Formats: sequence, structure tokens, C-alpha cells
Amino acid sequence: MGTTTIGVSIAVPEPYGRLLQDLRAGFGDPAAHAIPTHVTLLPPTELAREELPRFGRHLARVAADGRPFTMRLDGTATFRPVSPVVYLRIAEGGTDCGALQEQVRSGPVARELQFPYHPHVTVAHGISDDAMDRAQAALADFTADWTASGFALYEQGRDDVWRQLRVYPFGTEPLPPLPHQHTSAATQPSRIPRPVA
Repeated sequence: MGTTTIGVSIAVPEPYGRLLQDLRAGFGDPAAHAIPTHVTLLPPTELAREELPRFGRHLARVAADGRPFTMRLDGTATFRPVSPVVYLRIAEGGTDCGALQEQVRSGPVARELQFPYHPHVTVAHGISDDAMDRAQAALADFTADWTASGFALYEQGRDDVWRQLRVYPFGTEPLPPLPHQHTSAATQPSRIPRPVA
């Protein structure tokens, strides 16, 4: 059945999600519209397709034990020079994200992180220093807040676009397992789904 690349994240809801995607594209980031605006819980990870149902059950258990919490973004920062990223800072909700990502990574997809976990919302990645400086300055006063009511599982398509497979609401009964994924380029949706909070 092969492998697929998956990720788990908390989506930044509308109107902020699309706005930040458009701004990211305006800064010259070519990946802007391939990646829904999000806070990562599990970074891109290769997984055997046959393991998707088991991982889905694990995510459902994590979500069932979770409770909604407040997320607040406030201003920008950067990982430069270690990593070419400008991001929005998580002013509230970071501790909850940290605990959640540990639970997500404690199941059948246990993996080490390249860097210590630091919840954030990327607004520019891998573009010129001038463009990243512009992104950092343009969003320095940006703020947003919402209630995180769950998280979602995403899959990266052959076209490098990330698409949502399932939303896992907090505090609900575990969902049925994910079916085995049999997708081809011909059946992939042509548009990026809007993130769901």
C-alpha cells in the first residue's frame, strides 16, 4: 500500500487563516497556499498507509481526553539564524499545545523532533532575508484569539499540497477509525480546504 506523509495541527480559523495565507504569499513564500495556516502538533512524518487507521484511533483517544482552550497570537519573532522562519508568537495556549503534542507523539507514530517544541504560526519560510524582514515588520502588531476546540490530521499530496483528512474535536467520543487511504492524482481535490478550528 506504500507510505504517505501526514501531519497533525491546530488550524487557525477564519478569517485569520486565509488572511495569513494570503499575506504569506504576498511576502513571496511559494508554499503559502499549499499549507493551511496552523500550529503544528506533529510535523511532517512518513507513515505506512496501513497504519493510518491505528493512528486515527490514537488521535481520537487523545481528542476525547482533551478540553477546549484559548489560543492567542501576538506579534512576530524569528528562528533565524538557526532556521529561516518568521512566525507569529503564541501568547496564550502554548502550554496546552505542548502537552497535546506530547500526547500525539506518544502513540503509534512516536518520533523525535529536530528542534525542541516551540508552538508558533509560520508566516514566512525559506525566502530571502529582505522578504522575511518585511514579513516580521508587517505583522509585528498582529493579534488574534480563538478557542481551540480540537485538532486535525492532514496528508501531503503528490502535488505537495496539505489536505485535511479528519477533524478530532475535544471531549467527544472516539470517532470510527480512518479507512485505508487510496488516492491518486486524479481523485485529489483541486483546492485547498479551509482550515477548521
